[in-house]
Amino acid sequence: MKYNQIGNSDLKVSEITFGAWAAGGWMWGGNESKDAIEGIRAGYDLGVTSIDTAPIYGMGVSEEIVGEAIKDIPRDKVQILTKFGMRWDAKLDTPGFRSKDNDGNDVEIHRYAGKESIIKECEDSLRRLKTDYIDLYQIHWPDKTTPVNESMEAVAKLIEQGKVRYAGVCNYSAELMKEAEQTLGIVSNQVPYSMVKRGIEEDVVPYCIENNKSILAYSPLERGLLTGKMKPGHRFSAGDHRKSIYFYNDENLKRTGAFLDKLRPMAKEKRATLAQLVLRWTLEQPGITIALVGARNAAQATQNAKTGDISLITDEVAFITQELDKLKLVKE
Repeated sequence: MKYNQIGNSDLKVSEITFGAWAAGGWMWGGNESKDAIEGIRAGYDLGVTSIDTAPIYGMGVSEEIVGEAIKDIPRDKVQILTKFGMRWDAKLDTPGFRSKDNDGNDVEIHRYAGKESIIKECEDSLRRLKTDYIDLYQIHWPDKTTPVNESMEAVAKLIEQGKVRYAGVCNYSAELMKEAEQTLGIVSNQVPYSMVKRGIEEDVVPYCIENNKSILAYSPLERGLLTGKMKPGHRFSAGDHRKSIYFYNDENLKRTGAFLDKLRPMAKEKRATLAQLVLRWTLEQPGITIALVGARNAAQATQNAKTGDISLITDEVAFITQELDKLKLVKE
């Protein structure tokens, strides 16, 4: 496993980082905590020392799973990345959206990153994670109701107190990153990036490269689309958010499958799965520091971790990109 430095910090994280959204169950049709814990531990045994989670993933469940999974691992041997700024547990006047928790109960979720709220969220996360510090603390989404400098000042206070080591952002544009930097030195931006979602190449990637900020790519397998396992007619379980997203309609599953079929000979030659090949291509793209990859159990986590055993030469990366440029998905 390769370990990459985050921005200009001294924090190094595994290039394959365990993404714990699905582990929390929320929007993924529930979870099996035991399986998720085993997945985190299996990944760790193969060098996946970094875990990305968030309070909103299962309304605290994901962080609790992470805390349980790493409780017997020396704290300095694992890197915890978590977030703030999505509240389901407070009545707020800010705009929110309706969702359901893992038990099917209605909840209202707010993107809110006020100073006192951040301080409370940090304390709650530390308790659930069973730790006294967070390696990378990230605002989950831009909050249009709170000045950016107020949010960043709260994180700066947490850094001064030793509860947070470094600050990052998620889903920020280059302009918002510049604004945050006026208050606090951020080291990373966690954004969606995959073979079929490359919009950040226009502005975020150039800004991060120029300013030495790391890009943490989430959903690099596009939530299962790029594994080669999803076929037309695929049926999602109740509560799975993917069933309403155009990526997963039958026509796009057919087109994506045809593209992935072109990569199968290369994957076979390298004794790799299609998912591993996709992840390696992702990590070879300019500006991408790590890939956040979800796993529900030990088998999936093991496969993800073994991406570290695969390499691509320049011509192979170019071939994949050329074939990818021919893939056109329908947005309907």
